[in-house]
Amino acid sequence: MVSRINQVTFDCRDGYAQSLFWAEVTGYIEHPDEPNAPEHEENYISADGRRPGLLFINVPEGKEVKNRLHLDLSPEDRTRDEEVERLIALGATLVDDHRKPDGTGWATMADPEGNEFCVERSDKERETTP
Repeated sequence: MVSRINQVTFDCRDGYAQSLFWAEVTGYIEHPDEPNAPEHEENYISADGRRPGLLFINVPEGKEVKNRLHLDLSPEDRTRDEEVERLIALGATLVDDHRKPDGTGWATMADPEGNEFCVERSDKERETTP
């Protein structure tokens, strides 16, 4: 027997705002029969409005330490560097830059509440650089 991943859950100060940010990042949508709202304690998005996806739960405390788990993103229709710039425009911050002159590496970023995630090269970039 095995377990399936039902969702990845983020503790947040503002789960609704986080769901909007991550929907822009991933292209995920809310469940059509259960729309998200600012007054909800939980807000959910996924690729098809169902599971697995990302769940954002309101909690009273803020983030204080580095994540022990994070998402690694790979852009589908742009380069890693273009994606980093797009995410900064959406409200993310660059935390640590591990990009190398030869095109390898990644960028460590944080969402508007400080949750770290990484942006790696696209599949196309992986095909053209070692």
